[in-house]
Amino acid sequence: MRFLKVLCVMALVFAVSAVAYAETQSVKVSGDITMRGFARGCYDLNNDPVALADDGSISNAWGTFLQSTAEVQIDADLTDNVGGVIRLVNQRVWGSGNYFSEGGALTGQVAMPYDDTFTRTAVAPGSADAFEVALDLAYIELKEFLYSPLTLKIGRQDLWFGKGFIVGASQMDPTAALFAREYTAINSFDAVRATLDYSPWTIDGVYAKIHENALRADDDTNLWGVNVGYVFDQYNAEAEGYGWYKNRRFCGRAANAATLIPVAYGHDSDDVYTLGGRGSFDPIENWTVAVEGAYQFGEYLGKPETKWNRNRRAFAVDVSAECRYFQEEFAWKPVASLEYILYSGQLDMGENSPNNSGNYTGWDFMYRGKFDTAIREFQNVYYGTLQGSAPSNTNQHQLLLKGSIEPTDSITVDATYAHFWLAERWSAANKATDVGGEFDFKVTWDYTEDVSFNFLSGWFFPGSHFLEGRNDVATDVVGTVKLSF
Repeated sequence: MRFLKVLCVMALVFAVSAVAYAETQSVKVSGDITMRGFARGCYDLNNDPVALADDGSISNAWGTFLQSTAEVQIDADLTDNVGGVIRLVNQRVWGSGNYFSEGGALTGQVAMPYDDTFTRTAVAPGSADAFEVALDLAYIELKEFLYSPLTLKIGRQDLWFGKGFIVGASQMDPTAALFAREYTAINSFDAVRATLDYSPWTIDGVYAKIHENALRADDDTNLWGVNVGYVFDQYNAEAEGYGWYKNRRFCGRAANAATLIPVAYGHDSDDVYTLGGRGSFDPIENWTVAVEGAYQFGEYLGKPETKWNRNRRAFAVDVSAECRYFQEEFAWKPVASLEYILYSGQLDMGENSPNNSGNYTGWDFMYRGKFDTAIREFQNVYYGTLQGSAPSNTNQHQLLLKGSIEPTDSITVDATYAHFWLAERWSAANKATDVGGEFDFKVTWDYTEDVSFNFLSGWFFPGSHFLEGRNDVATDVVGTVKLSF
């Protein structure tokens, strides 16, 4: 029945597109099919399969599984600068129709706060249907709307600004079907986006509904933002300035009651204002330097039942340099880059009480879409470590050294070494700030224009921040084949 339902949905989509063809300038159908095989060891940094984590869950030393994604997208170009896009996605682990409980145990998955960031589920645990078809994109595009430079997009759409440092992905696993949650294909937002194109200036205004809770106006998560970009005519230079406002509002519940009520202490809002800028240029040919910095302020509310709001005072920096000088000198076209990232941290986060006073200095990750490593950047975000530790999206320095070569026209080899250390100590009991290092190695083979193979192997080597017995090397091996059409 599930397979029949999928076929019916696809038949309906193609039938509608066929009927609409005569009324449109063009209809384009595209998509991809991606298969991945995973072998993961010691993701909780403990090699003992019966050890208990700090939260009482059972550690798992090793796991293997297969995961697939299928996407179909329809782009309709209508008359009078009107268009529409629909993309349907199915993503699942091979071998069963329901994966939530098994997947959580296998990878030590952790729950995200507020249910509004990273992969969140739209179904109750245990009721997931891995054969469901999810709606990823569904938006209307109106070009030259009322005013020739203005383009309006309304509906579920991808949002990516600059390098994706602040806004790039709102990852979702709506059927709770994935073990490797970071590989979700659904990164879109329910949003309205207005773009003014005054080349070389571009101005974007965005409103997005991140999470709708009950049918109330005071318990949702919303995002507003303005992004202004300028492209220079020299040095391949560009610059952007932006301001984003994320508001999370909460309602408490009376004990044993289904009725929503205001929180006990009257503080029901968590506000994040993010102001920042980004710029990049080529000081000399084949060298690119890029800098991005952002500052956050507002009110921090650790939990809905927090007694006092705290002032936010946080910042983040991303600085990088890329060298392509030797691409023309050697047949293998080597490229190298160095990047440093800092997310400000909160001192003694491991002992942080919701009632603590003073400024909260931990960086709010917002909706970053750029990830540079296979393991560490998802620790305590998707996958819990045996030892309680800081999530990788705040309170952290990252230093990344990357390189790539092309032995043939169809093969690319990438390598990344990253080192991580805390910006502030985790707790008075654990003052060690060396989180560890990671080495990732990736080979991509473009078999044809439509089919590619990819092999990724990564190792995370825990530093002194992780105590003895909870500091085993984590391993990630991923093989991928992808067909695009």
